[in-house]
Amino acid sequence: MGIYYNPEDLEKFASIGEESPKLAEKFFNYYNSVFEEGALTAREKSLIALAVAHTVQCPYCIDAYTNDCLNKGVSPEQMMEAVHVAAAIRGGASLVHGVQMKNMIKKLEL
Repeated sequence: MGIYYNPEDLEKFASIGEESPKLAEKFFNYYNSVFEEGALTAREKSLIALAVAHTVQCPYCIDAYTNDCLNKGVSPEQMMEAVHVAAAIRGGASLVHGVQMKNMIKKLEL
């Protein structure tokens, strides 16, 4: 039995444009522009991308940006700290929505 996530599929990412080349070209132009040096370094952007990849739980992105971070000199400790930041924000976002629950409880108790 095969696995759903196949790491080799990451190499096929460019082929997503075969059926819609104009849209793919626009996406890849935008994507590549985002990762150019700007107010943030390419290294910083790669670390942000790694944290976001964990938040959206994309195994392809996790693989790609773990590799990219290592190639840009990011240490495993820095990467794990970024993952913890992402986890804290994600967890906090879930917990803060508890206010919605509390508001509903108060509303229904009236």
